[in-house]
Amino acid sequence: MEYIPTIGLEIHVELKTKTKMFCDCPNDPDEKHPNVNICPVCLGYPGTLPVANKLSIEYVLKTGFALGCENPKISKFDRKNYFYPDLPKGYQISQYDMPLCQNGQINIGANVVRIRRIHLEEDTGRLLHVPDGKSSLIDFNRAGVPLMELVTEPDMHSAKEVKDFAQELQLIFRYIGVSDANMEKGQMRCEANISISLKSQELGTKVEIKNLNSFKAVERGVEYEIIRQTKLLEEGKEVLQETRGWDENEQKTFSQRLKESAHDYRYFPEPDLPPLDLSDKNYFDLEKIKASLSELPQQKRERFTREFGLDEKSIEFFVQNEDFSGYLEKAVSEIEAETSEKSDAIKIAANYLISDVAGILKEKMLPVKELLMKPEDFAELVCLILKGEISSKIAKQVLLEMISTGEDPSHIVDRLGVKQMSNDDDLTKFIEEVVKENPQPVEDFKNGKEAALQFLIGQVMAKTKGRANPAKLRGFFIDKIK
Repeated sequence: MEYIPTIGLEIHVELKTKTKMFCDCPNDPDEKHPNVNICPVCLGYPGTLPVANKLSIEYVLKTGFALGCENPKISKFDRKNYFYPDLPKGYQISQYDMPLCQNGQINIGANVVRIRRIHLEEDTGRLLHVPDGKSSLIDFNRAGVPLMELVTEPDMHSAKEVKDFAQELQLIFRYIGVSDANMEKGQMRCEANISISLKSQELGTKVEIKNLNSFKAVERGVEYEIIRQTKLLEEGKEVLQETRGWDENEQKTFSQRLKESAHDYRYFPEPDLPPLDLSDKNYFDLEKIKASLSELPQQKRERFTREFGLDEKSIEFFVQNEDFSGYLEKAVSEIEAETSEKSDAIKIAANYLISDVAGILKEKMLPVKELLMKPEDFAELVCLILKGEISSKIAKQVLLEMISTGEDPSHIVDRLGVKQMSNDDDLTKFIEEVVKENPQPVEDFKNGKEAALQFLIGQVMAKTKGRANPAKLRGFFIDKIK
């Protein structure tokens, strides 16, 4: 029998604000010392009152616009009541029935994933389990950090779709500047709701996997759960509605508790915070927030395909690496002024950035913004290659010099004396020498061995220290040997 997995996601994202959600404590994910960024408000002392962080609300609205969501005229905060050691108040200020955004969507390839809602709440503290297993410590630095929760409809049907969706969402958060969404730092956490059913039946029992903190964990956790539930159904057993965790070491899910329902949290409107009037421009200028959106990842893919004609893999590199895409665009604007062969030049530039520059920067552990090589100098290098003034081998040598010193390519070429030979008479002289010195490879080429010609070309390249044009050499050699 064919079982169909149906998957929805809940994604929590810490917003990139300077202060916390309801107090002025620093929001610093890099703080290593526990319980430094805390105050009576985020520790839940009696008598303290929260004040909402306006920027965090605007960030959620901005995310909603990026995902095509609707905004209600009125939104509000609610109390979500539950007791846990890392929740000092005994409740969490969240949103229940009137979220800031709802009914959006993202296209992932041919699949459309609908966004049910996006709401805003405060993060909890962080439990640190002591190695002896006898106790746990609590770090409240994270307590009260603005936390955006995005809930999808159950529109995904494979572990790969789930991973692709989560990666695209992370990219969107970074493009619009609302969060770094670094999963290693806990700034983005995924929870997957999975059910398995026969194709002809309604959705099966929903099982939640909590706190998946890497894209590998997302993919493997969902894949494991699909296999586990399918096996239970094939054996005629029942799938329990429960919350499960992901064991990274064992590479499997494990039962944590039976799944709570909304009524278990006893939601009620937060009495210390007034409702949010989103229609009042004195508080929230929705048009201004919408206008602040930058180009989104999918828009960049379409533009780079249309304007640059790059292959899909190259485009994805530049979409994933905004600093590199900005660098390429600056270089291309210079290239356009220098050559009519724009298409070839762009492809050369893209290839060198992806294969050479990215590798060198990774090795040196440097960001693109610290690259000494200016985009206009890089464009000049590309034009030198395109005009045949330097070979690809020499270009790599010049590129290294440019990255190390910031010097322009023309000066480096002159300083190193590596400009490609343009005098045909000089090339002919070297060819005659090589033919005379290597009679056997000449004979081999006459007998149809193509590799022999490459050997002969290599001999001239060695004699000229890479300054000869390989394409010219090939034609000259064939004419000479004939």
